[in-house]
Amino acid sequence: MITNTSTSEIKSIVASQRRFLRSEATLDIDYRLAALRRLRRAIVEHEHELTEALYLDLHKSYEEAYLTEISIVLGEIDNFLRNLPRWAAPSKKHTPLKLFPSRSAVLTEPLGLALIIAPWNYPVQLLLNPLVGAIAAGCTAVLKPSPYVPHVAEALEQLVRGVFDEEYVAVVQGHREVNTVLLAERYDVIFFTGSPELGRIVMRSASDNLTPVILELGGKSPVIVDCTADVELAAKRVAWGKTLNAGQTCIAPDYLLIHRDVRAQFVEAYRRALGELHGRDARQSQHYVRMVSDRAFERVASYLKEGRVVVGGAVDAAERYIEPTLLADVAPDAAVLREEIFGPILPMIEIDSVDDAADYILEREKPLALYVFAEEGVAKRVVRRTSSGGACINDVIMHIANENLPFGGVGNSGMGRYHGRDSLYAFSHRRSVLSSPTWLDLPFRYMPYKLFRYIKRLL
Repeated sequence: MITNTSTSEIKSIVASQRRFLRSEATLDIDYRLAALRRLRRAIVEHEHELTEALYLDLHKSYEEAYLTEISIVLGEIDNFLRNLPRWAAPSKKHTPLKLFPSRSAVLTEPLGLALIIAPWNYPVQLLLNPLVGAIAAGCTAVLKPSPYVPHVAEALEQLVRGVFDEEYVAVVQGHREVNTVLLAERYDVIFFTGSPELGRIVMRSASDNLTPVILELGGKSPVIVDCTADVELAAKRVAWGKTLNAGQTCIAPDYLLIHRDVRAQFVEAYRRALGELHGRDARQSQHYVRMVSDRAFERVASYLKEGRVVVGGAVDAAERYIEPTLLADVAPDAAVLREEIFGPILPMIEIDSVDDAADYILEREKPLALYVFAEEGVAKRVVRRTSSGGACINDVIMHIANENLPFGGVGNSGMGRYHGRDSLYAFSHRRSVLSSPTWLDLPFRYMPYKLFRYIKRLL
């Protein structure tokens, strides 16, 4: 059971981190690199505890836990260990003749005290990956794991406590009432991953102090399968992406826009792909995750009534198990097509062309991800016509695995970017500095602006 961190403890942590920032210890690049090395070493040492906790809370296999959680954080840390001194160094900028003999540069400096609130679906990755950026930028951090995965939350707290003093990085535990207390404090940046509804609450709270926010939200990420696609490969990759974490992924394919000429072929290919991935009965697969809670199970299972099941459809409430399912004949106003599913159910909508698919997407909120299976030229046309946080052509999910690509939403699916250098900038202020020498003081800028007709030509 998760015990709520008290209001007085939260206030004490925030105050101590403010004092620590004033010590200027985190301004030193070597200090940050040493902290990242300690964090990396701790993750490796606590790998068993983290993966065991992920299994207890989500039935997530060791292999999936390592691939989708541990390895991504380690890759992010390694990227910073290689590149942080270069990325954080002052960047010299060209100074125009009109400002001679001054020099110009951009400094990357820490925003300060960061609040990082993580969700339950990838609870290790989505708490520690932003932390890597905060540490690299020279910030302190208050971390809030999700209470819906209590074993993971406890394992993360033990890991962080073993590496950092609370005045530098601290973990706060609890439910939504603790979020309310946390958000009442003043921070220099808030990093939140979760639903658009909760993102609005975070943004409203941040607005009281004009605190910048990075919101990594969700939404309904479409997958398009055109008649020019490799249907067998499309079915295999969509089945993998939709059943990864049992569909409880913010960038999971949420609904399928399928060309009517390849619909039947896709259905059979999807059925075969599920068998290859999880066997004849996904319930027996060691790699098939369960719904995180009874409430989540009931919500996702209710979508099964909103269409005709053509693949899957089995459920077991006692295990919070929902079989990977393909739905056809779904009404346009059905909840499964309006709400983010966050589960292994995939509704199909038939299309006559990719232009129909693009029109459908443009009529709705901008998604966090867009997936197009088609000939490359056709797919690029769809990407050009639409807008999404990220996109894959002839693939799903994998854009998040490249730490050199920024990750983030647009519009209803979020704001701000992170991963790699963008993580540094997410927690930094890019400060412009003009340095003027004292050995020369040109008179032309001063009133009464003598010889202005000549100076005008330089402007």
